[in-house]
Amino acid sequence: MNIIICGAGRVGFTIAKLLSEQGHSITVIDQSSEDIQKIDDTLDVKGIVGKATYPSILEKANASDADMIIAVTRNDEINMLICQIAFSIFNVQKKIARIRSQDYLNPKFTKVYNKENLPIDVIISPEIEIAKSIQRKLEAPGALDNVPFADNKIRLLEILINETCPLINIKLNELTKKFPKLDANIMGVIRDNKFIILKKNDVMVKDDKAYLIINASQMSDTLSVFGHNEKISKKILIIGGGNIGLNLAKNLEETFESVRVKIIEKNKERAELIANELNNTIIINGNGLDEDVLLEANLDEVETVLALTNDDEDNLMVSVLVEKFTKDKDVLNNKRTMALINKPNYSLLQKSLKIDDLIDPRMNTVSSILKHVHKGTIETAYSILNGEFEVIEAEIIETSELINKELKNSDLPDEIRIGAILRGKDVIIPRSDFVFKKDDVVVFLAKRDLLEVVENMFRISSI
Repeated sequence: MNIIICGAGRVGFTIAKLLSEQGHSITVIDQSSEDIQKIDDTLDVKGIVGKATYPSILEKANASDADMIIAVTRNDEINMLICQIAFSIFNVQKKIARIRSQDYLNPKFTKVYNKENLPIDVIISPEIEIAKSIQRKLEAPGALDNVPFADNKIRLLEILINETCPLINIKLNELTKKFPKLDANIMGVIRDNKFIILKKNDVMVKDDKAYLIINASQMSDTLSVFGHNEKISKKILIIGGGNIGLNLAKNLEETFESVRVKIIEKNKERAELIANELNNTIIINGNGLDEDVLLEANLDEVETVLALTNDDEDNLMVSVLVEKFTKDKDVLNNKRTMALINKPNYSLLQKSLKIDDLIDPRMNTVSSILKHVHKGTIETAYSILNGEFEVIEAEIIETSELINKELKNSDLPDEIRIGAILRGKDVIIPRSDFVFKKDDVVVFLAKRDLLEVVENMFRISSI
């Protein structure tokens, strides 16, 4: 595919890198000659310095031959205008825009986004996507991530294998015999910063990050088997009442029964605004690093602390204060802390600061955009190790070469692993004699450079 990316910041750079490595033809436009120079020096893509709202610049980027344009500049209005010009002048068929302003995202105004008004096909809101991601993690305590597939019937879980995990050093085929009723498939692990696809005689070891595809109805059972019996938090403290904190609190009010949420927000006007937006959430106006404010929020009783301010250093400091204010060691061990971090180097501090989870807004946005690069029967994609592997959901259509084939005879490359199938209402963890049928929804793992093979096997058309 020919794809134009407008904006060469962290998100634009990462998308350009991943899509070029998947074999797409990429052009990146940005006003910053420094950012474009970095693109030219490190990536196999075309870089253009200029305003992407100028038709002449889009023409220079061969917009008339582009299959897709992705607008991820720092300005909502510029991203909207890029999509408008790309469609009106160059007839670009698929247009993706990153939009942050909550007013533009108000459901009342969605009719503005159509061919007659603002022709944007996909709107990505980082704040909304991050709030959803955090909520999924809260739904699966003990998991590092929890991603829904196949109408929420199948889940992908990322679980850290710690010293208390009873499955350490047990061969995978023995686990299948030991837990015959568990609908779960261990796809692989991240070990020493490499993703390893596990075979039946392989084992998991301490500090592995394991990726499982499971029947969603067995999520708590699966976590328990891995030694995680943590309860879903009922007392949650959010530090930072920005768009992420506000969206998360709204989601929790709507979906979590009996949850008690408190937000600490430094800005008085913002605190008053979010208080009017929320129904059951307690808003405290104050500095989340102030000891008196944390005492007022009853930090000692809180089960999960989410540091979601715009300041990375403040978010990291919250974890230090959590440890300071929690006198009981058993309570501290059960308390969960999550921090929003924009600077990737800060991930090195996660272990020493005892932060359970770092939230990377860049990769959340990138994953959201990658979902929409494919078309046809691919519905969802989840990136592992910066997109080196993807977990994909695809439907078996009548032209697929997999129809009526047994899994063992399907000639799938070793680096494509079938995780689970949704057939009607039934979730199936496939064995070697499983036979693919039309309309099966398949959730599987694939290495990035095999995506073209995937598209051929499923007869998927890009764009």
